[in-house]
Amino acid sequence: MSQELIIDIAMANRSAGTAEIMRRYNDVFQRHDPSALDELVAQDCVIENTTPAPDGARRTGKAACVELWSAIATAPGTRFDLEETYVAGDRATIRWRFWKSDGSSLRGVNLMRVADGKIVEAMGYVKG
Repeated sequence: MSQELIIDIAMANRSAGTAEIMRRYNDVFQRHDPSALDELVAQDCVIENTTPAPDGARRTGKAACVELWSAIATAPGTRFDLEETYVAGDRATIRWRFWKSDGSSLRGVNLMRVADGKIVEAMGYVKG
């Protein structure tokens, strides 16, 4: 019995590029250093934030997205624990736990989309 193996090189290449963008994006929050955001975020980027419930605030444009993510990355006494990053083509799912300065935490996911080597969309969701 033979097994057919199909490899979609274009999809594999998109996934590799998206994975690298997500690695660099996650590093922003792990290192509390937003300096890489300017080169990672597209001019037409859109964020749907985790708050306020139920739909979250919408941020449109590079400046607004970089401003929000910079504030989160540099918030005193906080940290993100990355639980998993899953990449498929131009999309990624990041599962995380965010530790607040008071010691409490939130668990959530970001659904991300990359186009032309830049983040163009991020939708954040939290449990509870």
